[in-house]
Amino acid sequence: RPMDLAGLMQCNCFPVLGSLVVLLLVYLVLMAQTQNNEPPGPRPLPVLGNLLLLDFNQPYKTFIKLSKKYGSVFTFHMGPNKAVVLVGYKTVKEALVDFAHEFGERATRRTAKEDEQEYGVVFTNGETWREMRRFALTNLRDFGMGKKASEDKIIEECGHLLQRIKSFRDKAFDTHGVVNAAVSNIICSMVYGSRFDYDEPEFKEILYRVCRGMELLGTRSFQVLQLNEMFPSLGKWLSRTRAEHRNIILANRSHYLKMIDQLTETLEPQVSRGVVDAFLIKRQQLEEAGQKDTQFHRKNLTMMVSNLFAGGTETTACTLRWSLLFMAKHPKIQDQVREEISRVIGARQVQVEDRKNLPFTDAVIHETQRLGNIFPLSVLHRTSCDVIFKGHFIKKGTTVYTVLASVLYDENEWEKPHSFYPAHFLDQDGKFVKRDAFMPFSAGRRACPGEALARMELFIIFVTLMQHFRFTPPPGVTEEELDLTPQVGGTRCPLPHQLCATSLF
Repeated sequence: RPMDLAGLMQCNCFPVLGSLVVLLLVYLVLMAQTQNNEPPGPRPLPVLGNLLLLDFNQPYKTFIKLSKKYGSVFTFHMGPNKAVVLVGYKTVKEALVDFAHEFGERATRRTAKEDEQEYGVVFTNGETWREMRRFALTNLRDFGMGKKASEDKIIEECGHLLQRIKSFRDKAFDTHGVVNAAVSNIICSMVYGSRFDYDEPEFKEILYRVCRGMELLGTRSFQVLQLNEMFPSLGKWLSRTRAEHRNIILANRSHYLKMIDQLTETLEPQVSRGVVDAFLIKRQQLEEAGQKDTQFHRKNLTMMVSNLFAGGTETTACTLRWSLLFMAKHPKIQDQVREEISRVIGARQVQVEDRKNLPFTDAVIHETQRLGNIFPLSVLHRTSCDVIFKGHFIKKGTTVYTVLASVLYDENEWEKPHSFYPAHFLDQDGKFVKRDAFMPFSAGRRACPGEALARMELFIIFVTLMQHFRFTPPPGVTEEELDLTPQVGGTRCPLPHQLCATSLF
């Protein structure tokens, strides 16, 4: 029936209805403005999105280049899926630290779920992540028994590493095998409470699989495999790559489960040999208290061990290999490092507390991490809610790329961003200075839980090697000819190369 407008206006409910209509109109206008204020970005093609712009080998370079046109926050379409890219120190820090909750979730892939990687620490969210991260931080930071225990494990492994390098008798050797074995053994000591002999077949196999898994992540075939996330119908064409990746995961898991079972059988609740024991003891305590539905179950333990080996072996070992390559490339800097070590601590065993008295050496290690740029894109983030960031609307559940390379190479933060320049971390008096833009371990609530351990490993192993050896290019190769081109992979490591280590004792 036609509405009597005049009568409605005389009705007491008109002001209320009018206000509601006005509020609704304002809300719709604001929503339209918000939606139109999404981050800018290159125009996507149908189905393919912006994939034709992407350098699959070094995607961070594509993102840094695009940021010069679209700003530090922009949209990039991975096929039909929309993602947001964050570039530059100030933007990345603000997102990860000031908006830690909003950008604090992990983006999960379908293949990750198939491989049960939604357990453990790295790829989890919610209660699982909170419980497992808290446990990992507590046990990795102090190894459950104090920092001295962690330091002793590293020093012990340094002795084995020195003997292996000395066995090459000044001849050229590939640094990859021995350095990875040493770093992995430190993780073994922390996790299992024991180490492996470098020539142990099972140990060599797990090292190979971890390394091969990282290599696979950077191959073009695996990059194409990621398209299966966007275009599931491509899966049948990618079975070979997927099968190899899957087999590596299953073989590694079988090894971890075997070690966990052995430790379970010999568990003594009064003595914690490592992280696995601490986990098993915690689970036992919860069960005795009547709490059975907890996060301390077998799948979380297995994936945590996997996370520790993948993250704790390859990244630290890769950084150490960069450090030796940089020293061979820059012999004058190597001489400065050795002079400082000789003057401050001589030939005695280096301790973590020596770091404060070795500012130049510490600066060299930090500069290696900065220029080495091991994890250019970090692990994928995801928004936990709708958020207005830098004036842009970003929808809940959006995949977010935090380009750590753009932080470590930020031209506004570093005097010589693309050169090996230890002075980045020294003041005019030669004292070590911290730099806010030094974020190789990421930042905020998703920062690497193993940072403290990694820093300890890098310092003790690097100083020990500098005390005992002088690293030079192999015969017939000059310093200028040493190639600093990174190898494509899950981490940004040096290409396969050889160095000579001349013993000083």
